[in-house]
This record gives sequence, C-alpha cells and structure tokens, in this order.
Amino acid sequence: MQIPIVQGIYTDSKPDFRTSYPRNLVPVPKSNGISEGYLRPADGIVQLGTGVGVDRGGMEWNGVCYRVMGTKLVSIDSLGASTILGDVGGAGQVTFDYSFDRLAVASGGALYYYDGTTFTQVTDPDIGTVVDLVWVDGYFMTTDGEFLIVTELNNPLAVNPLKYGSSEADPDPVVALLKVRNEVYALNRHTIEVFDNVGGELFPFSRIDGAQIQRGAIGTNTCCVYLDAIAFMGSGRNESVSIWMGANGQSMKLSSREIDEILSEYTEAQLSTAVMEAVSYKSHNFLYIHLPNRTIVYDGGASKELGVPVWFILTSGVGSTGQYRARNFVWCYNKWLVGDPTSTSHGYIDSTISTHYGNAVAWEFGTQIIYNESRGAILHSLELVSLTGRVAVGTEPQISTSYSIDGLTYSQERFAKVGAAGNTTKRIVWLQQGSMRNWRIQRFKGTSDAHISMARLEAVIEPLNV
Repeated sequence: MQIPIVQGIYTDSKPDFRTSYPRNLVPVPKSNGISEGYLRPADGIVQLGTGVGVDRGGMEWNGVCYRVMGTKLVSIDSLGASTILGDVGGAGQVTFDYSFDRLAVASGGALYYYDGTTFTQVTDPDIGTVVDLVWVDGYFMTTDGEFLIVTELNNPLAVNPLKYGSSEADPDPVVALLKVRNEVYALNRHTIEVFDNVGGELFPFSRIDGAQIQRGAIGTNTCCVYLDAIAFMGSGRNESVSIWMGANGQSMKLSSREIDEILSEYTEAQLSTAVMEAVSYKSHNFLYIHLPNRTIVYDGGASKELGVPVWFILTSGVGSTGQYRARNFVWCYNKWLVGDPTSTSHGYIDSTISTHYGNAVAWEFGTQIIYNESRGAILHSLELVSLTGRVAVGTEPQISTSYSIDGLTYSQERFAKVGAAGNTTKRIVWLQQGSMRNWRIQRFKGTSDAHISMARLEAVIEPLNV
C-alpha cells in the first residue's frame, strides 16, 4: 500500500482536520517510476562572509551585489568581502531600485542614491517621509503613505510639490509601490490602484480605473512581483488576512485554509512586518513569506504540475519553529546570495548540503490518514523509499517515525539508520509497526545529517475483520 507523503494531516482541539506541510523539505513534481513526486532536503546555507550588521535588503546592480547591513550600505564582492559606501540609518527592511545611473535605497523614511562613486541623500523637504520607492520612466516615485511623489526628470535630487499624485479610490493609506510591465501599482491597505505614464506638466501618471483591485497589502514588504503579477499578503475591508495574486483588476487567493490558520496565529502588527520575495530556481517558482518565527513557501511551478497548491515550511535550528536565516535573495556571481536577519553573517544557497551556516537543522513530514474503513489492520512493516548514500563521510545518521491515532498525540519514536556515505542501495525499513483499530497517521523526523530524498512510503498491511 502506498501512502502519500507530499503533504500530511493532523488534527487540533477545535476540532479540525489540518494540513501538515513538510518542514525543511521541498516537494518536487517528478514522475520517476516510484511516485509522481518526491521530497528533497531544502537547500543549505553556506557562510560567505560577515558584515557590519543584520541584513535588511539587497540588490544586484551592474554585476555587483549591494546590501544594507545594520545602517550601512555596502557592496559585497564574489569572495564575500564587504565595503561600506554610506550610512542610511533606520531599522527594519529597506527598499532598493535602480535607474540607468543610480542605485536608490529607501531607509528610515529617507531616500539615498549611490552612482558608483558618490553616496548622496535626497534632502529636498518636499519629498516628505519615504515609505517606499520604485523607478519608472526616468522618475523615482516614492510615497509618504498619502501622496505619490516623483522626482524631477532632470534632477532626481529635487521634488516639485505641484507634481504630487494620489491614490484616492479609498481613503486607506498607501503602504507600498511596485512596478509590473512599466505600470505602477500603488498598494493601499484595502485596495490596489494602477497608474500609467501619460505625461503632462503636473503629476505625469494617470489611474487606470479598470485595473483597480479591491484588496490591499498589510505592510510595505508584504508584497512582491511574482509570475508577472502582484503577490501580496492582505485583505479587503472586513476580511481576514490571506495571501493573494493580483492582476487585471482581479485578485486570486493563493493561501490554503491551513496557511490562513497559520497567519491567524499572528497579530496584524506582526504580519505587517513580514517580508515577501520571489525566487525562480530550477523550474521552481518560489514565493517566500518570511514570518517572525518561520518562513512559508508557495511553489507556483510545482502547484501547476501537481494540480494542487504546494506549500512547505522553512526554519533554522532543530526546534519545530525558528526564524529562517536566509533572506533577501540576490542572484549574483552565478549563485543565490542571501543575508541573515539574525546575525552579521551573509552567505549563499547550496543544494549539496542542508545545514545552515554549518549548524544542523531538523526536517519533518507527515502522511495522509491510513484508514481501512473502520475495520482496523496490522502494520507489518513500513519502508521509506529514498535516495540514500549522500550523507557526510564517517557518519550513519538515523531518522525516526511515530504514529498518532487521534492526530494530537504521537507514540514513542522508533529509529532507523539511513546508511553511510556511498551506500546508495540502503533500504529504510521499520518492522512490526503494531496495529490500528480505526485510523492512524504516520510522522517522520530527521536532521540535516540525514541528507536524503524521500519518494514513497510503502506499507505492508494485513486487514482485520474482513
């Protein structure tokens, strides 16, 4: 009997059946003769260097990686060495964008430029408080939460207050700006408006009325461009917060009921500080939602192939939760460079390992309910069909399984070795797995020491009361 492992089930005290998403394991749609997909270890993080503070954002510009670490704008070379270029002050996530000749950073309510040699701040008082920024058609456009503000075409350090625009379909504040197909999306708290450049002597952008979306983002960084559309965390008026895709005047829900349950564990103030980013990588289209103590990830590519929404969870450490220590992905020097929101380290993603900065992390996944129409069964054995033999030389890690008959409490864990390095034919088997009277759920745990991929769970079951 084959038991699905791409996503599992558990229960809670409400009572509800809940979806169990794999943690630190990535579902991969791949027909391989064993199954239609498998779980592989999430990519590890290798330290490249250290900076002058925690990472607050990054961007590649003219072949160089730039980051804000602490309060400093720095450039990072291919060997990981950082050079301080200027002080942008502030705290929390920053916004980057660039024009033909300037890199722009919005930090601490101010706007800064770096042109490759000179670091400057926009001091024109008419720019107000800079909440977010985007570059479009020669203008740097910012918002102070109320107005849309553009710099002068011939002088990006100057702002003309007669050229202010506004997002007025709803009195909710503007929280973010994004650009898709050279159109500016002004994300308000409960609505999204789209603007196009029509020229003119005053504010050069005009609202596209038919493109307005009746939902908005909860925070400045809870949105990003994803699959040529806008992905955002937010809601309409009198709605709870969910994950959405917005385009052509419509919004489509991405989050499942389980993801909405996870989001409901946080206050709106906590969710407003979350960070969303998109990464296209080896046929995966990942949408990362960095929450305070974990990161949830949606894979648009895998969801399309499997026909069901594919989500998984990333954490750092060996506990069930822990802030994920890769953030602000930047493709530069032929690798994905990342910052660390918890330390001064920065590094890059490496698929050959699954440790984070040399530290072990835990993984876990559960199964769907094993059910024999209330007649019960004896489980003679369980075999986790896996790709083994890729562990560190000199180690022979173990993984564990346990079961639950109510979805709340689990049995004592039973361990099995996954084999040593080079032992690619190792079979991971648990014998004499007891019986069930009604139904049961199986759960598997391991750490990054057990660097294996799982394709299928096979059970030998003898029905009772036939």
